[in-house]
Amino acid sequence: QVQLVESGGGLVQAAGSLRLSCADSGLSLGAWGWFRQTPGKEREFVAGITPTGSTTFYADSVKGRFTLSRENAKRTLYLQMASLEPEDTATYYCAGRRGVTVPLIPSEYTFWGQGTQVTVSS
Repeated sequence: QVQLVESGGGLVQAAGSLRLSCADSGLSLGAWGWFRQTPGKEREFVAGITPTGSTTFYADSVKGRFTLSRENAKRTLYLQMASLEPEDTATYYCAGRRGVTVPLIPSEYTFWGQGTQVTVSS
């Protein structure tokens, strides 16, 4: 049974930083990603990473500010967020799949964390 457990969310001022973590308690996964969602909106892709960590993908809205990495020995995914903006306020979800590609749509991911809230104040 694969379980993804996120941590690291919280309240931060604009221009501040946060690091989200996602730990996989089951089998090692293939590609991993982070999505975010605000009330009334669809879940949107934030960043994704291939199984070896050699390639990362970012939404244009976070490119240059967010950095995604994974530590396979610890089965952990990290999202370092810097220069945060109020528009980054959302619930962030870790997602995993057994495939090696990094889809941009939520339905392509099999495993999901419970979500962690990130709030950026202006």
